[in-house]
Amino acid sequence: MDKKLLFVYNPKAGKALIRNKLAEILNIFAKAGYEMTVVPTQKHDDARAVVAGRRDEYDLVVCSGGDGTLDEVVTGMIQSGFRTPIGYIPAGSTNDFGGSLSLPKNMLRAAEVVVGGTDFPCDIGYFKYDDVEDVFVYIAAFGLFTDVSYETAQDMKNVLGHMAYLLEGMKRLSSIRSCRMKVCWAGNEIEDDFIFGMITNSLSVGGFKNITGKNVKLDDGVFEVTLIKHPRNPIELNNIMLSLLNRNMDTDAMLCFRTEELTLESEEPVSWTLDGENGGSHRKVTIRNICRGMDIRVKKEES
Repeated sequence: MDKKLLFVYNPKAGKALIRNKLAEILNIFAKAGYEMTVVPTQKHDDARAVVAGRRDEYDLVVCSGGDGTLDEVVTGMIQSGFRTPIGYIPAGSTNDFGGSLSLPKNMLRAAEVVVGGTDFPCDIGYFKYDDVEDVFVYIAAFGLFTDVSYETAQDMKNVLGHMAYLLEGMKRLSSIRSCRMKVCWAGNEIEDDFIFGMITNSLSVGGFKNITGKNVKLDDGVFEVTLIKHPRNPIELNNIMLSLLNRNMDTDAMLCFRTEELTLESEEPVSWTLDGENGGSHRKVTIRNICRGMDIRVKKEES
């Protein structure tokens, strides 16, 4: 075996199905001629630390877990200072990004794509606050619902799937809070009260397809940005939700645009989520698209 593969997986992701598939997945890697280093994560940030500290000897870095695990791996890849193709076996509750890449939901088929697919150079996000620099794979968001995914118990996620996020979020509808925020991008500037905002590079969010916009490309160097203003009454809130689901841009309550970079600034700290994980609370953030910043393994196109 002259090829080396680093496999990092979250044994608790989703419904912990990888426990029953692990031997078969490793067998697929072995048959493809890979010598493997296998690392199960024990806690948050393990995947990032492993990938950031890896030696420059692996031909492929593979991860299995939810979008949060992939986020850690990509962050570790950037921090390492050198680039290795990434294989992804989705195993989380939602797997928005895996769906955007058309990766198989079946874990064994996804493993086959890892060893037999082709590398796709994909955009990633740069997220800066104060003097701290971070990265995200497909979404940075603030406001309504953004703290749901990391406040919902893992067992609840496993049992209810998408419904867990919605049920947890609905508890907050009676006390919707907005934040006054100034947003600057490409020579434009707007200041308003927003209840939600998302900067995305994905075909779906929270399992909802097409919510990020039409004709989304994952390697075009720009983000799709959606900002929702504070509703004045329940009817307006309902209309906002319908407009969001239908991606109806013709509404005064929602601002949608594409950009490669933007700055968001507020008087009070605003809570952020990056790929469904806690991104901290900040008064000012700068977000920039890193065009084709990572190589991820996808299915080969049939000729």
